[in-house]
Amino acid sequence: MDQSVVHLWVKTEPFMVGALQVPPPSKFSMHYLRKMSTYVRTRASEGCYPCLFWPMWRHIACGKLQLAKDLAWLYFEIFDSLVERTPEERLEWAEVVSSCTSEEDLEKQRNKLSVDTLQFLLFLYIQQINKVSLRTSLIGEEWPSPRAKSQSANLTGKSTCQNKNWDDYTHQAFVQNHLLDLLELLLDSDQLTASSHSTHSSLVSAEAVRALSFLIEGTVNKTRTVHPLHELALWQPLHAKNGYSKITQSFSFPKLEAWLRACLLGSPFGTSACLKSGKKLAWAQQVEGTTKKAKIACNAHMVPEVHRMVVMSQVYKQTLAKSSDTLVGAHVKIHRCNESFIYLLSPLRSVTIEKCRNSTFVLGPVQTTIHLHSCDNVKVIGICHRLSVSSTTGCTFNILTPTHPLILLGNQGVTFAPYHTHYPMLEDHMGRTGLATVPNYWDSPMLVCKENSDVSIFRLLPPNEFYTFVIPFEMEGDTTETPGGLPYAYQKALSQREQKIQVWQKTVKEAGLTKDQRKQFQVLVENKFYEWLIHTGHRQQLDSLVPPAAGAKQAAG
Repeated sequence: MDQSVVHLWVKTEPFMVGALQVPPPSKFSMHYLRKMSTYVRTRASEGCYPCLFWPMWRHIACGKLQLAKDLAWLYFEIFDSLVERTPEERLEWAEVVSSCTSEEDLEKQRNKLSVDTLQFLLFLYIQQINKVSLRTSLIGEEWPSPRAKSQSANLTGKSTCQNKNWDDYTHQAFVQNHLLDLLELLLDSDQLTASSHSTHSSLVSAEAVRALSFLIEGTVNKTRTVHPLHELALWQPLHAKNGYSKITQSFSFPKLEAWLRACLLGSPFGTSACLKSGKKLAWAQQVEGTTKKAKIACNAHMVPEVHRMVVMSQVYKQTLAKSSDTLVGAHVKIHRCNESFIYLLSPLRSVTIEKCRNSTFVLGPVQTTIHLHSCDNVKVIGICHRLSVSSTTGCTFNILTPTHPLILLGNQGVTFAPYHTHYPMLEDHMGRTGLATVPNYWDSPMLVCKENSDVSIFRLLPPNEFYTFVIPFEMEGDTTETPGGLPYAYQKALSQREQKIQVWQKTVKEAGLTKDQRKQFQVLVENKFYEWLIHTGHRQQLDSLVPPAAGAKQAAG
C-alpha cells in the first residue's frame, strides 16, 4: 500500500464558474486577505469563523475592503452557488426570496446565510486569475483590452487562445505558483510570523486542508474513484510524505507543501483532456462548399457525472438540436460558431459562448452560469442562475434568471428581453436544476465595471418589437406554455397583434373573392412573406430545419 501513487489536480469548476471574468478589486490582494484571515478568527463568536455569515462579510467587504454592497453580495452569492445543494433546497430559497416584499425583508433572509470561511478566503484569492498583469502585457503575453486574444483549447488538445476560466493548464499553473500564499492564508495566526509568513515549524490544521479540497481533488493509482484532498491527505500510508501527525492532528507546513507540489498533475477532467481523449460527436454535419468543419467533443463516457464537459467548435450555417444524456449536468463550451441555430434542450451545469457570430442559441435550464465573451449579433434564449457578458456587440438575451445579469467589460448594444419560449420537458428540467420562475431579474442588469457607468450600453426590448419563439421539435413532456408567463406589457403587445390578425382574416373572409381571386391573393401574400423571410434572415433558419419525418425527433436523440 505504501507504494500507492497519489495523483492530485486542480478542480475546474471553481475557476470556470467561480472566477468572475473581470480584474478583481485591488483589496483582494494577499495583503488584505491575510488581514481578513486574522480578523475573522478573532471574531469567531460574532459569526465570522468557521462559518462567515452575510452580515459579517458585508461589514468586512464594505467597511474594510471598500466594496460597494451589491458587489459584496455578488461575490458572496457566486461562492454560495458553487456549494453543493439539492434542487429542492435551491427552489426553497427561491420561494423565500420571492415572498420578500421589501429590501429590508430580503436583507433579513440574507442575514441567515453563511459560507465556509476558509474556502471563501480561497475563493476570493483565486479571483486574481483574471487580474491583468502589466508585466506580461509589456512582454506581449497579455494585453489589458476586452478584445484581447483569449485562450481556448482547440480540438487537438493544444491551447491556442487565452480564456483563463476554461484553461486547466492556467488553473494548475495558478495554484502551483501561488501555493505558498494559499496555504499561508489558511494558517492560524499563531503559526505565522509578525509579518504574516509561515516558518519551517508552522503547522497546517486538518481543517485548513479540508478547505483546500475546494480547489484540489485526486485519486490513488489513477482509479476512477475521485476523493477530495483532505481524505487523501489523512490516509495513513501518506502521513510520512505529507507530514501529518496524529498527536497534533496537523500537517508540517514544508512537508505538506512539498507533497502537494510533487503530486499536482494535469486534470483528467479538464478541457484539454476532453479535447485530447474525449469522444468526438457527429452532432453536426460537414457543410458543403466550406472548408470549416464542425468539431464536437465530450468526456461523458470516461469521467464521473459531476465532471461532464462538451466542447463545440466551428458549427457553421446549420441547425443543430440535441436533448441528450451526454448534455445533462455538463459544462458546455461553444466556440467560433457562425450563422447557426443551436438548440441544447437538456438541464446543463454551465455554458460559455465565445467568439460566435450571427447565431441563435436556445438552451435548457443552466444550473450555474451562462457567460458570453467576444460575440457579435448573437441571440441567447435560456433560463439560468446567472448571466454574464463581456466584449459583446449587438447581442440579445431572452432570459429568466433569479440574479441580476452581469454586464462586464467591453460591451456595446446589449438587449435584454423576457424569456419567451418552451419545450415539453422544460419544467421538468427546471426542477432538476433547482430553477424557479420567480424571482426573475431579466430586466435589471448590474454594471460591474467602472467603465460601465454609462447605462446606454444596454436596453430593454420595446414590447412592440417582441415576438414569441417556437421551438420546432417534437419531444415527450408536459410543458405547454412559457413558464411564469410574460410581463404584462409584452403580453399586451402580443394580444394587440393577435387582434389585428383576426380583423385582417375577417376582412378577407367578408371580401367575397372568387376562387381565382383567392388563388391570386394567396400567391401575392406568399410572395410578400417570402420576401420578408429573405429580408429578415429567417429563411436560412427554415431551410436548415430537416424535414419532419427525419428530423422532428432529432432533439430527442
